[in-house]
Amino acid sequence: MNLPDHLRYTETHEWARLGDDGLVWVGITDFGQEALGDLVFVGDVKVGATLAAGDVSGVVESVKAASDIHAPVAGKVAAFNTSLTDAPEQVNAAPYDHWIFKLESSAALDGLLDAAGYAAKVG
Repeated sequence: MNLPDHLRYTETHEWARLGDDGLVWVGITDFGQEALGDLVFVGDVKVGATLAAGDVSGVVESVKAASDIHAPVAGKVAAFNTSLTDAPEQVNAAPYDHWIFKLESSAALDGLLDAAGYAAKVG
């Protein structure tokens, strides 16, 4: 299982990192995308929405199932990665290279799981 050490993780299979732009970049983990299978849709992200940590922020759908994407921390949705609209399979190919949305947030990521903690949760 691929788990970069510089990222933080949630129990609901999102990853988060503070980007160079000061925003929290959010995507789904390698484990999460593998469990879903081939993605056919990434979306329903509402730019401008204010979310609490754990709120549903969007949806990913595969040939097998649909799954909610959750905000790892509280914040306001600043951007959606529109390149995923036409090519959601990018997340399957490289889940840590393709963020799904960005949050304006003053929350620290320290409360999220590190790579070892996430690995322990997913076994």
